[in-house]
Amino acid sequence: MAHIAELRGFAALQPRPPVSVADIVRQYAPEFVRRYRQQSPQQVQSTLAKLALCRTPALGSHLYRCEQCDHQHTVFNSCGDRHCPQCAGAERADWLESTAKLLLPNLDYYQVVFTMPAELSSLALGNRRTLFDLLFCSAWRSLKQVVEDEQQFEAAAAMVLHTWNQKLDAHVHVHALVPGGGPSLTKPGTWKTSSPPLHENQRRLWLVDADVLRVKFRDQFLDGLRRLHDKGELKLTGEWAHLNDRLAFDDWLKRFEEISWVTYIQKPPENSSPEHVVKYLARYMTGGPISDRRLASHEDGIVTFSARTGKTHGGSDETENVELTGIEFVRRWSLHILPKGYTKTRRFGGYSNHHRQRYITECRELLDVVESNPAAEAVSPEVPREHLCPNCNIPLRLVSYIDRPGWAVVMNGPHRPNWYDDA
Repeated sequence: MAHIAELRGFAALQPRPPVSVADIVRQYAPEFVRRYRQQSPQQVQSTLAKLALCRTPALGSHLYRCEQCDHQHTVFNSCGDRHCPQCAGAERADWLESTAKLLLPNLDYYQVVFTMPAELSSLALGNRRTLFDLLFCSAWRSLKQVVEDEQQFEAAAAMVLHTWNQKLDAHVHVHALVPGGGPSLTKPGTWKTSSPPLHENQRRLWLVDADVLRVKFRDQFLDGLRRLHDKGELKLTGEWAHLNDRLAFDDWLKRFEEISWVTYIQKPPENSSPEHVVKYLARYMTGGPISDRRLASHEDGIVTFSARTGKTHGGSDETENVELTGIEFVRRWSLHILPKGYTKTRRFGGYSNHHRQRYITECRELLDVVESNPAAEAVSPEVPREHLCPNCNIPLRLVSYIDRPGWAVVMNGPHRPNWYDDA
């Protein structure tokens, strides 16, 4: 689509702040790789190498010219990696558009957050694909069970994986967008809206009883961990090696059965609409765990950035400055590079590929909604303004381009970073 092409073609032309995550990662990547080569998966090195070459002559370019004064502007191609702070705006826009099409007017949408305890988040660093999959599966199964048992309507959810906290440490959790109603399971052909009862302490509940959901999620996840251990699918080496023994593993898991897991349900924001939740989830679809706007300074090898205080979901409104050496900043940033090809967004139940068309059609009929979707239109990504000639203030025209070469060609050519090891 036209606006997607413009996102890809003009993103590099936007002004950049004086301190950027991309510049910091590029500067310290060589020393980071040398220091942590043995502990860094090949995917980490590959991602850092792509970021190092992003928007450089190594990846080709686009030449723009003003038809009135002949002013020329060269834009070097981006790497397109989803972790790159400078790239992947189009991927984010695609997800935003497709998810917006799921929204229906006059229906409440809730954000539900499922979080792994800190020690399990650390274990996940060595078992990323396996435990991330388990997190998605456990979150959905527990949500589906509680919604159906308590509210008796068909459940649906769109989930996004996050792996960080404000200080860039490992903090693995998923955010779920969940409609507050659906086709009734007990009275076919009717609509059922979520109406959770008051809690025993008289506090208002949202969507479902979060305490019940929390227990279901914990039990689902721990049962899944035991199955993975029995099948030998957990990588337990180094400090985790003693857990290869089943008795030791069972004893270790007991601590997680005795604590309260974090499962948070956020009500629909007041004076806002469902698309605000979708936009929030889209913010961290790509680009890594921290944005340029949180950077305060980068001086004398020290990176300073802001982080919200507080230990609960969302922290507090107050912030504090965090100071890290450049290498430590890159180390923490690299913790959140996903396995190659891993999909960090999933749709379940009524939103799944198998059920979506039938589910959305049925929801529209039961809610008497016409085909047009104002909510989807409201969250359509904004098209960046066309790049203008600095002299004439008119749009520049693309006159020539050099396609980005394949990565195999780049990494075996003269632009290959001297610290990159593809072995």
